[in-house]
Amino acid sequence: MIDPRTSLTGLGYRAVRPGLFRLGGGDAETAHHATLHRLAQVSSRPRALRALRASLGRMPGSAVTVAGIEFPNRVGLAAGVDKDGVAVRAWPAMGFGHVELGTVTAQAQPGNERPRLFRLQDSRAIINRMGFNNHGAPALATTLREAGAVGIPVGVSIGKTKVTPVEDATEDYLTSLRALDGLADYVAVNVSSPNTPGLRSLQDKEPLALLLAEIVTAATELARARGAAPTPVFVKIAPDLTDGAIDDVLEVAQRADASGIIATNTTLSRDGLAAADLPLASETGGLSGAPLTRRSRYVVQRVAAATSLPVIGVGGVMTGADARALADAGASLVQIYTGFIYRGPALVREVAEALG
Repeated sequence: MIDPRTSLTGLGYRAVRPGLFRLGGGDAETAHHATLHRLAQVSSRPRALRALRASLGRMPGSAVTVAGIEFPNRVGLAAGVDKDGVAVRAWPAMGFGHVELGTVTAQAQPGNERPRLFRLQDSRAIINRMGFNNHGAPALATTLREAGAVGIPVGVSIGKTKVTPVEDATEDYLTSLRALDGLADYVAVNVSSPNTPGLRSLQDKEPLALLLAEIVTAATELARARGAAPTPVFVKIAPDLTDGAIDDVLEVAQRADASGIIATNTTLSRDGLAAADLPLASETGGLSGAPLTRRSRYVVQRVAAATSLPVIGVGGVMTGADARALADAGASLVQIYTGFIYRGPALVREVAEALG
């Protein structure tokens, strides 16, 4: 379906995107799975990986160290694209300086009913209510062991299994953390997806304090047992938090010795949609893409001004200029997702060049 030597370059992607977007009668998830399946095939074939890397050329940008981890450049793939790590070896070949897999949960789960992924093309946006569909943290651990070193840092986003009561969330997160011990360069604690009932309540000050204290302590103890430095723990927050709630999260994160903040997840707001996309505004789920650009930048700026913790900026990065603005707001690293869906690997290069 996708020839890695041509179709994934900027011009080639623009040529194949209309056909890709028509797959499954225009169902966005069908296109996502088809693309990921092809990239998984590339990921397992050294010759195809070399062809892909050669077709895209040398990536611009300089190495940077964040939370004790060295990143070859400052652009990463956000969580949600490759939840189960099936294409993990393809992402460095496409020029990414890191990849965040997941979100995975302690138990495998199918996620919400389809359709659950919608393109809002005039708005350059996506609404998703996937619901943490994944094969489970133990399955991802097996995949990462089999993949071995991939050449770039690999983060893993962990969340709560849907059937687990919120009051039992801590043990659910810890189960995933233990399964992935020694396999992730950092762990992202996802308490901000709008698609798992009750999850965002874990961003409240008291529940978050309990959750983070347990996770950071466990990460430290697990690393000590294998004679390694603790795995950095980042906290991913929602763009919909009030300023006061952001301040509470930062206070808790610093007290728990978290390693950084990821700002932001998708939004429940529907502001900024083009008129042609308004019929889809009533679809439940989180909105990502261009309508989130300004809000994510504001949250990054507020977080960076209030704490010395490093910030990974994500949300509405559609151009290199958007990425540069997030970095100027205080982001040490930038991740892309929706922009990558609309623009393909050309955006990876553009962002890496803009961030230097």
